[in-house]
Amino acid sequence: MEMQALLPYLLPLLLLPLSLYLVSFIGRTSSDDEKNLPPGSKGWPMLGENRAFSLFGPQKFVKDRMEKYSPDVFKTSLFGEKMVIFCGAQGNKFFFSNDTKALTAWHSASMKKVLMFPDVATSNMKEMSMLKRTFRLDMLKPEALKQYIPIMDAMAREQMDSDWKPDSVVKVVHLSKKYTFELACRLFLGVVDAEDIKKLSDPFTLVTEGMLSLPLDFPGTAYSRALKGGKVVREELKRIVKQRRKELMGRRSDDEEGQDMLSKMLLVRDEDGELFNEMEICNSVIGLLIASFDTTSSAVTSVMNYLAQLPHIYENVFKEQMEVAKSKGPDELLTWEDIEKMKYSWNVARESLRLTPSSQGGLRETTTDVTYAGFTIPKGWKAFWTVHTSHKNPKYFPEPEKFDPTRFEGSGPAPYTFVPFGGGPKMCPGKEYARLEVLVFMHNVVKRFKLEKTIPNEKIYFHSSPVPVHGLPVHLHPHKK
Repeated sequence: MEMQALLPYLLPLLLLPLSLYLVSFIGRTSSDDEKNLPPGSKGWPMLGENRAFSLFGPQKFVKDRMEKYSPDVFKTSLFGEKMVIFCGAQGNKFFFSNDTKALTAWHSASMKKVLMFPDVATSNMKEMSMLKRTFRLDMLKPEALKQYIPIMDAMAREQMDSDWKPDSVVKVVHLSKKYTFELACRLFLGVVDAEDIKKLSDPFTLVTEGMLSLPLDFPGTAYSRALKGGKVVREELKRIVKQRRKELMGRRSDDEEGQDMLSKMLLVRDEDGELFNEMEICNSVIGLLIASFDTTSSAVTSVMNYLAQLPHIYENVFKEQMEVAKSKGPDELLTWEDIEKMKYSWNVARESLRLTPSSQGGLRETTTDVTYAGFTIPKGWKAFWTVHTSHKNPKYFPEPEKFDPTRFEGSGPAPYTFVPFGGGPKMCPGKEYARLEVLVFMHNVVKRFKLEKTIPNEKIYFHSSPVPVHGLPVHLHPHKK
């Protein structure tokens, strides 16, 4: 009876938080609705359209809404954010042209929680850009890239000898991740010990499989596993960074020969002349490792998939790669000049990335009200540019589902239509690094084996990158001598 008597007083208190949320939600919504927003739907309050995005995958989700609302731009709600999706080459052009002007880099809070040390997740972006500039200037300059090629080749040969046995079946997804990640650990971190690499790669798998999933931190969810994996990765990187800093203290200050990226980052000073702390360094390194573990390995997998699926394409690649192989001694490693001869092979790789891009696009946040295609996108909204809306548009690529490397001959595709690496000021700085990695791997596989898919129509699902459901098992047929 006492509880019943208290109910009239308790109920308003219990409903107050929900009421305040609904008032604020309606207030924000009505404020936005006064503007000429792009057409579309923001789905259910709080839930948005996350379910449809996860259920149908990014390509179908976007395609259905382009047909329903607009082929240029539409609004939605994903990851708890009000968002607009830019479509087609014009959308890409607008997006890339306004990058750093009306748009700024943005990562969801749920993703930052997985990847970054919380104490420095909101570090001064100017300072973080200093670390990234070190990476671009020192690790991706042409002189450095040329030096990587023999290392890439030697590591690919080692993997071929240990993991790619003649007349066996291998899973390309696993081996491509192993190759790209071990290479990144060696070139970027100076880590070569197999056990140390495994301490990073195992939890990285959990991170990449769950960082873009619905952010529900309950036992058994992909996001919960990603959080745990991210914590392990950060602590292991912190250990490596501390150890490297100790090693550097014993060196001469001018002794930079042969230093990896991590060592150079540890010597960078901010505007006040202070060295960056371990957590700031780790936050910068994690993004680079994600790209190597996930994006670049996805590109390698995509190329291997089409080489196994299309014999006539494989034969042309084989001829080109054997011309390169015949010009080398048996133990002579690949060079920049050899890579430059692989023109058809790179066109095959680009066509693979057109049909199965490693990334679906990129996110930004508007820093001011933006006008596009007659609509207004309010300040603070999130903006997403899409790869496949131009890659699979018959206006730009006739018979878009057909695999045709000749599309890239001559002047190639029109500007802003082929964008697997983005564009504008924020174009992926590792584009050339990825090109070298893909071509070196192609060379080593093709000169040894002909590939046959054991599951001809294997489906692809999406985590942060497209992944064949069964890991792309292929039968390795050695060439007859």
